[in-house]
Amino acid sequence: MSDRNWVDGGVSRRKVLITSGALGTAGLAGCGGSSDGSSGSDGSDGSDGSDGSDGGDGTDGGDSSGQNTALLNAEGSSTVYPISNTGSSYWNSNAPPSDGEYWGANDETSVPGWDQLSSDGADDMLIADYFASKFGFEATEQRSSPPFPTTVGLSHSGTGCEAVTEGLVDIGNSSGPITAELGWSEEEAQNRVVDNVVGRDGQPVVVSSDVSDAGVTQLTGEQIRGIYQGEITNWSEIDGIDYDQEIYAVGRAEGSGTDTAFRLNMLGAADASMSGVDTRFGQNQQVAQAVGQNEGSIAYMALAFTSETVIPISIEFDGTLYETSRDAENTIFDSEYPLNRDLHMYTLIEESNPDGGGYDAREAAFVNMFLNEFGQATFVEGNNYIPLPTSDLESMKEQVSSVATEELLSP
Repeated sequence: MSDRNWVDGGVSRRKVLITSGALGTAGLAGCGGSSDGSSGSDGSDGSDGSDGSDGGDGTDGGDSSGQNTALLNAEGSSTVYPISNTGSSYWNSNAPPSDGEYWGANDETSVPGWDQLSSDGADDMLIADYFASKFGFEATEQRSSPPFPTTVGLSHSGTGCEAVTEGLVDIGNSSGPITAELGWSEEEAQNRVVDNVVGRDGQPVVVSSDVSDAGVTQLTGEQIRGIYQGEITNWSEIDGIDYDQEIYAVGRAEGSGTDTAFRLNMLGAADASMSGVDTRFGQNQQVAQAVGQNEGSIAYMALAFTSETVIPISIEFDGTLYETSRDAENTIFDSEYPLNRDLHMYTLIEESNPDGGGYDAREAAFVNMFLNEFGQATFVEGNNYIPLPTSDLESMKEQVSSVATEELLSP
C-alpha cells in the first residue's frame, strides 16, 4: 500500500485494491460488522457516478490538469455516516444551481449560505464542480458526473481509524478521537493524520417510551454512571421513580467512537468498566431499534437517531441541568454539555504534498464542502447535529485551504 502518488495522477490507494480484486467498499465496511448500508446499495451514497466510469476507479488516474480523479472513499462511524453520506450524495449528483432541492436557490427555496457562495461564482457551476475547482480540478459540467466520485462505507470509528491509517480508505470517519480509538499519543496523531472536525454531537442518553411514560424525563450523571457500572438495576431504585421495571442497559460496541466518547466523558476513561451493560450493538441504528423494542431500556447514542420511541432525557451534571430542547437555558446542544463531542473525518498525512498540509487534493476538496454555512446547515444541522462555532469553522477552513488553488470563501 505504499504507492500513493495521488496528486500527480499516479497510482492511488484505491487502485491497488480494485485492480487486484481484493476488497471493495462493502468488504471494508463488513470488517466492522456492518451488513446494512456499508456499500450504499440503496443509492443513499449517490451511487450515480460512483462507479468511476470516467477515471473514478483509478484506471486512468487523472484529468487533463494532472489531478487525480480516482474514487474517494470514506468509512467508519455510524454517527458521522449521515453527515458524510449526505455530502457524498450531493457531490455525486453534481446538481446545477437551478436545482434548489440540492444546491443553489430558486423561487421556492432559500439555501443557507447561498448569498456567500453565489458571490464567489456558485451561480454558474454544478455543486461538485464548484468545490472541486477550488483545488485545481476541471469542471465536468455534467450532472451526475462529478470531477471525481465519492462513496461512504458504514462500520464504526475504530474500523474507520484503522482503515485510513493503513491506507485502505481516503477518509476515516470517527466520533471519537483517534488517540482513544487506536491508543495513540497526541504527538503520534499530529504526525500521522489530519484531524478534520466537521461538526459536533450533543451525545444524548435515551430511554424507551415506557420509561419516559413512567416519568423518567431526567437523571443525574451519577445515576447514569450507577446504571452502567451495575450499581442500579431497577428503575424503582432511583429516588422519585415509581416504576418497578428491570433496567435494560444498551451499549455501543467496544471500538465505536460513541462508546469511547461515552466512557471518556461520563466514566472518566476510555477503558472504564461498564459491568451494567446488558447488550451491545455496533451501530446507532441497531441501538435505536433495541431501545424501541425493549421495555425498561436506556442507551447512549448519536442525536441523529432519536425518535418518538427513543427519547432523549435531560441530565444534571454538578448542579446544572442540560435539557433536550434547543430553546432551554442549558441544553445538550451547548458546547458546555459534558457529553458533547467532535465529529471527525481523518485523512492520512500525504508526505509527498507537505506544502498542501498533508492532504490529497480530492480529500481537501470534499472536506471543504462541509466547512461553510451551506455545508454546516445542509449536512450537519440537517442531520440533527451541531454546527461548529464560527471560530472553529474558520480554523478548519484555514487548515484545508492550504491545498486550494484560489482564495477560499470565508464561512
